[in-house]
Amino acid sequence: MRKLLDISQWPRKEHFAFFRRFEEPFFGVTVEVDCTAAYAKAKAEGYSFFLHYLHCSLAAANETEPFRYRISGDDVWIYDAVHASPTINRPDGTFGFAYMDYHAALADFLPAATAEIAFVQASTGLVPAVSGENVIHYSSLPWLAFTGISHARSFSFPDSCPKISFGRMSENNGRRVMPTSVHVHHALMDGYHVSRYLERFQEKLHQ
Repeated sequence: MRKLLDISQWPRKEHFAFFRRFEEPFFGVTVEVDCTAAYAKAKAEGYSFFLHYLHCSLAAANETEPFRYRISGDDVWIYDAVHASPTINRPDGTFGFAYMDYHAALADFLPAATAEIAFVQASTGLVPAVSGENVIHYSSLPWLAFTGISHARSFSFPDSCPKISFGRMSENNGRRVMPTSVHVHHALMDGYHVSRYLERFQEKLHQ
């Protein structure tokens, strides 16, 4: 479900009008998150660390309202929930796009997400899954402890979905950290909103 945002009453209406005219309206930040507790919990309970931190990220995004905004024509819609469209790496070095529904409880999220990974890894081609605009585009680069990242984009294709990427986890003195990149549409949010998302994400990784 979704509802229309009343742009005339939106404190950011001038920001929306200004940034939506840009050829490249996305901006991004890269930070390092502490995933020590999240990694230990996933390993202790025997489930995928990737799906654990993906769920933490998705939960944080759903709790940060602008991450549920999407532009359609001249309108902004607020979705009740947004879901995950991650890239899934295959043993042959390729990847495929997946789709995973968001569930607030990790126990409800894991079964279907685990099955989706197996499905994409057993398939060929780029797009075995189909998703809508109420998704976050996720990617994982477990080979690189990157300090910055950019994304390929088709400027002729209207897109306002956030793009979140995760890099290689590293360990130092018992502390595990992971680079996380967040790219968002500046007409829909600012650095403040990205920082609120990242705070929530870190809080959930600590739980």
